[in-house]
Amino acid sequence: MIEKMKMVGILAASSGKETMLRSLRELGILHIAEKAAPTGAASERFSELSKMEMVLSEYASSGKAAGSGKAAKTSKSGASKKTGKDESGRQILSDEEFARLHKRVTAAYESKKTLTDSLSRVSLQLEAVSPWGDFDPADVRALREAGYEIHFYRVGKSELSRLKKDDSIKYIRLNPVDKMDTVAVLGSGLDSSWPVVEFEVPETGAAGLRDKISSCRADLEKAEETLREASRDIDSYKAQILKAKNELLFSEASGAVQDDGGVVFITGYIPEADISRFKECARSSSWAYAIDEVADDDDKVPTKVRYNKVTSLMKPVFGILGTVPGYRESDISFWFLCFFSLFFAMIIGDAGYGCLFLLAAIGLNVKSKKFTDAVLLLYVLSIANIAWGCVTGTWFGLEGAMKIPLLKGMVIPAIANYPQYFGVSAAAQQNNIMKFCFIIGTVQLSLACILNVKHKVPKKDLSFVADIGWLCTINALYYVVLLLVLNETVNVKTCFAVVGIGFLLVVCFGGMAPGLPFGKGLKAGLGGAFTTFLDTISAFGNVMSYIRLFAVGLASLAIAQSFNDMALSLSGPLKAAGIVVFVIGHALNLVMGLLSVVVHGVRLNLLEFSGQLGMEWSGIKYEPFRMLRK
Repeated sequence: MIEKMKMVGILAASSGKETMLRSLRELGILHIAEKAAPTGAASERFSELSKMEMVLSEYASSGKAAGSGKAAKTSKSGASKKTGKDESGRQILSDEEFARLHKRVTAAYESKKTLTDSLSRVSLQLEAVSPWGDFDPADVRALREAGYEIHFYRVGKSELSRLKKDDSIKYIRLNPVDKMDTVAVLGSGLDSSWPVVEFEVPETGAAGLRDKISSCRADLEKAEETLREASRDIDSYKAQILKAKNELLFSEASGAVQDDGGVVFITGYIPEADISRFKECARSSSWAYAIDEVADDDDKVPTKVRYNKVTSLMKPVFGILGTVPGYRESDISFWFLCFFSLFFAMIIGDAGYGCLFLLAAIGLNVKSKKFTDAVLLLYVLSIANIAWGCVTGTWFGLEGAMKIPLLKGMVIPAIANYPQYFGVSAAAQQNNIMKFCFIIGTVQLSLACILNVKHKVPKKDLSFVADIGWLCTINALYYVVLLLVLNETVNVKTCFAVVGIGFLLVVCFGGMAPGLPFGKGLKAGLGGAFTTFLDTISAFGNVMSYIRLFAVGLASLAIAQSFNDMALSLSGPLKAAGIVVFVIGHALNLVMGLLSVVVHGVRLNLLEFSGQLGMEWSGIKYEPFRMLRK
């Protein structure tokens, strides 16, 4: 359910600005209408601490942290409110202690970056110098200072032959470098007519470069040790990040307050259910305030969805997708959960995979020691998957499963994936599954029309008649789909008559709106007649699109069967390889199935179903100004 919001304006004396903001933060129910950009210092502090926390997390999570056992583990919730310690019992640092730690960590991190760059650069220099031998560049410089000009070159066979013939050039032949001849030329060197590249004598020789590398590595290890040790205090970093985040949010709220000659003013949105709490706080704080209904054209109203124990299971999915319904749209969490579970089961389509999901849910449950929304959702999806796999007789794509009486007894013959065991033809089985998919599509799209009618009737919005027209059209198009795809016998005249009636209802009432005169609404609907015609064709495509559930499920079964055949074809010494093929093949199939759920299962809810509802998922998440606790 989407909670109703109220627009609130708060007025206070300029001298009480900080007190007002702190009280509002403690109250934690005001969604500020226009947030300002935070101060540069607040943003910089938060970014800097977050960056260092990510660096230290790499040491803690990879086991690089100094110490062992629980001392190196991090706490998800940060400091304990009573003891000031993390879960490992390590004391959370005070602000002064943390400042000293952060200074050391920042210095170590910057030193690590500098040393890493230096080590890379010196290593490249050593790689270039080493083939020329372990010489001292100081000797070459001494010769040049003494008046003996000398240059070094790598030359090919033709250049070496040319040097032998040119008596004007004095050179000394050196040991080959990278399988090329090298020479030391005395005098002014070779001019541009020679296609050779001179070796530039470095400031430091190979021995000196190796010493530099050793020194860099020693200093780098010291920096790494500092970071390893600091990773034990990562919970102190998390506590400071929380403080920095709250300061950043306070800075945003402070910038949103308007100051006008001795008074300050801020506006925002509060859920209607929390108005009494706000009024009590306003009276105790001596604020002047105004509460009003949100304007019909206000497109900045935040959406707060109130979930129950069932619909809260969809919060992890909505969180991953980042979808928020608009304030004036419908909350379809329950229907999303029902259809998403069915789509998931049909796309994955294998009871064996469902058992793996169930084991994963149990494992996560045991590990977390509580029933989170994500774990409960995984339970629901795994059970739905097992149920669908049981009624279709699919267990890791193994045909042999149908030779087990218990598994065979759970199958519904009309939709069995191995119909030959039940005296059903493959064509009839596929037609039954496709028909079931079209039924699902018709039911879901019809439900969208019914929800629209339910939503509009209380508002006296005559456009609900257009939704009744869509309801008629979609159900008639279902039979058209059966005729065209499954070649079933239907009354074509009746179907097209119903589609025509639905089209007229949509054209005549689609432009209606609350408070809009009937004539203007009718004119608007007639003006969009061509668009309605295209939408009718689109509705046919929407019903058809549910066949993807059949197609993807069939593809998943075919892939599983192919890997099974490959694995079973390996026998004797290759039997172990067959097991590997079986495991890897089904793992890949499972991953592809999960991707298909995102691409197809989510799409049917977010596009086809939501589109029929008129939802755009363009809502603004309700984020009240409050003190973050974790």
